[in-house]
Amino acid sequence: MPYMLLILEPRGQRAERGEEAGRAVYERMLRFAEDLQVRGLLKLTSSLRSDREGVRVQVRDGKTALIDGPFAESKEMVGGFFYLTCSTRDEAVAIARACPAAEWATVEVRETGPCYEGT
Repeated sequence: MPYMLLILEPRGQRAERGEEAGRAVYERMLRFAEDLQVRGLLKLTSSLRSDREGVRVQVRDGKTALIDGPFAESKEMVGGFFYLTCSTRDEAVAIARACPAAEWATVEVRETGPCYEGT
């Protein structure tokens, strides 16, 4: 089953950490991803740049609105993701628990699937 692990970072944490410490935690995440790749679980992963550089797009009644970041209504930002193939939700949760980012961020585990509620 496909699962997405979303890394939800406190906004401003990267700046507070500084470049040297940031590079060190990034290297830990790369090693974690390499291990998942070797185990045949990793489909795709990427770190995301700060939401200060992002934009949200909304189309309502045919009118487009662009909202530049940062997005003040949130205390966290999505800092990256892992797209995995796991046998069970428990396996995905175990991987999230082992993820280095769980030490400084929240790792949200979501199974992929259709965007509607079925009966």
